[in-house]
Amino acid sequence: GKRKRLNTSVLYDSDESEDSDILVRKVFAKRRCIMDEDESSEEQQPDKTCSTENVSTNRKQKVFAKLKELATRRATRRSCSSENCEDSDDDAEVESLCHLSLTPAEGSETDSDSMKDFIVEEEEDDDDDNTEHIKKKNNSYCIFNIAYTFFFFFFNSGYIAFFPVSRCDHSVHFKRIVKAFLINAIDDTFLSSLYDGTRQKQYAQDMLLSLHYLDDRFIQPRLENLISRSRWKDRYKERVDCYPDVRIILKNPKNMSCQACELNRYCKFNVLLSGKLYNSRTLEADDFMSDDKQVLKVGMVCANRTRVYHNLKHFKYKLYVDCSSITELDGVKDEPVKDTVERLLSQLEDSGWIQKRYNDLEAYMNDADSFQEEK
Repeated sequence: GKRKRLNTSVLYDSDESEDSDILVRKVFAKRRCIMDEDESSEEQQPDKTCSTENVSTNRKQKVFAKLKELATRRATRRSCSSENCEDSDDDAEVESLCHLSLTPAEGSETDSDSMKDFIVEEEEDDDDDNTEHIKKKNNSYCIFNIAYTFFFFFFNSGYIAFFPVSRCDHSVHFKRIVKAFLINAIDDTFLSSLYDGTRQKQYAQDMLLSLHYLDDRFIQPRLENLISRSRWKDRYKERVDCYPDVRIILKNPKNMSCQACELNRYCKFNVLLSGKLYNSRTLEADDFMSDDKQVLKVGMVCANRTRVYHNLKHFKYKLYVDCSSITELDGVKDEPVKDTVERLLSQLEDSGWIQKRYNDLEAYMNDADSFQEEK
């Protein structure tokens, strides 16, 4: 049973003699709380601990308020799929708040469990059921950002021009290009009207798309790779770009500086450049200095690279020249342009001429791709 507390305990500083002249001072004994034996093992915390607990309680309340605010913001953002990537920042903030809210005095099992229950409840509502869905969205969003960044960089750097993405087969693009060249061979303003945006009909837009596809997907990337792996000087590259005709002739070898890379090489090839300068879009030839020629002495590697580079660089112009020759040899007159083009296109397709020229283009691209492996 509980012990009775003595409320009347008094201490005397002197004897109990009534005749004593010394004043008696009554001092009440310090009261002590008697507890049960089963509770006696638990000692009360000192006053300093109590004050610490009060501060910790206030801090926990602030943390819980902050967590509730973050939970509300996350629930609001769930409706916007474009902001899914920001959830990770909120999660990091929640974790930091939880870490700060747990001090050594508060590290009891009860407090940690209550905090854990609060966070898990939020995660279960938002993340557990939608984890895979959110991951897929985040991955697709990040991939889109990376692709857009690379496209924006290359577009501004001048490596590629903007053109819509098409899912047509390569042979379909090539057939459209041949048709556009046949039309321009009859009406020499057709290509210029395509590029300046005058023609807005669907067939014209499809032809423009195919022309961009040939330049920006087939030819230009391979030319850039060939140049980046070479030691050609800019002057030599400009000469190869300007002259549409080339002949590479084997001559007597000579130990000299190669006129392509300007390195000391065992040069045994002469590169003969000729032809008219032309516009890369309208393919209109310039008659200025049409008979000009250039003869350059190069080494074996530079000669092979010149052949591969030149075939791709001037393929489109050579194709247009062949189409112009076909329209000039056609003997039918007084026929609408549309009917003439359709008839010639059908003849070229039936004879296998279009397929043969497309095979030539693929061979040139394969040569460029295999040549890139050389150092």
